[in-house]
Amino acid sequence: MRIRLLGITVLIGCMSMAQADTVQTIDVGQLAFTPETDGVLSEWQAQKPYNVKITPAIKDDDENETGTLEVEFWIGVSNGIIHVAARWPDDNADTDFRPWEWRGGKYRRSKKRDDMFALRFAKSGEYNRSMIADANYEADVWVWSAGRSNLVGKASDQIHRITLKITENAAEYETESGKTVYIDRNTDAGSVGYDTKKVGKVKTESRLPSIDISGDASGSAADVSARGIWADGFWSLEMQRALDTGHSDDVKLSAAQEILGQIAVFNKNGSQHKSVSELLLFKFAK
Repeated sequence: MRIRLLGITVLIGCMSMAQADTVQTIDVGQLAFTPETDGVLSEWQAQKPYNVKITPAIKDDDENETGTLEVEFWIGVSNGIIHVAARWPDDNADTDFRPWEWRGGKYRRSKKRDDMFALRFAKSGEYNRSMIADANYEADVWVWSAGRSNLVGKASDQIHRITLKITENAAEYETESGKTVYIDRNTDAGSVGYDTKKVGKVKTESRLPSIDISGDASGSAADVSARGIWADGFWSLEMQRALDTGHSDDVKLSAAQEILGQIAVFNKNGSQHKSVSELLLFKFAK
């Protein structure tokens, strides 16, 4: 099967048969309403969600806290804006991201992490379900974080480059075949509106927040508005972005387009310790 992706032909046949059989089609049509990006999903209830199953990205990963679950997922377009909503179970709202802790006579960053949700679209190359695979591709990635994005109303707009070619300052992982894959994650140009808070050398509190929100969101990094709300054991999230941001580091989305993508959920964890969907084929209405 062939899919035309931004002028590039992606061969599903290059994937394993299991991957090809599990591509879930997500229709992206025009919405009859314009959602508020506030994490309240009441306006979406008239539209049936897609149930997207996610499973651990790495088999037998003891650090994965998400496990296997289903995400309710909505998506649509209104006035040149793509809107996304998602709802998934989580027993607790983890909203601290690596706070400063006073240990050993100085402030040190904790390993505690916040909950996250990611949506990614294929940008170029041989898109793969896994980031730790024998593949070379780029993805446009929107990352919402409970302890960071919610403070500024912005998801982190990023570009991920996965390659088998040696890449300086990239994370290195060994694939199942024994090859080394290099993963280069970069936030788009500009500022998402938060940074790491600096702390002094003198103890004031046992724990201090690590996020500084004194800066302004700007540039391509701040293209994606987002807001999540946790209640009664569920996260509810909304995100939005212009179909065409005008930025070269973003995927341009348009009517009649078909593009591969994926979603992922991180339960108080990061990096590879997440649960991901199989491949999603987003089909935009004409």
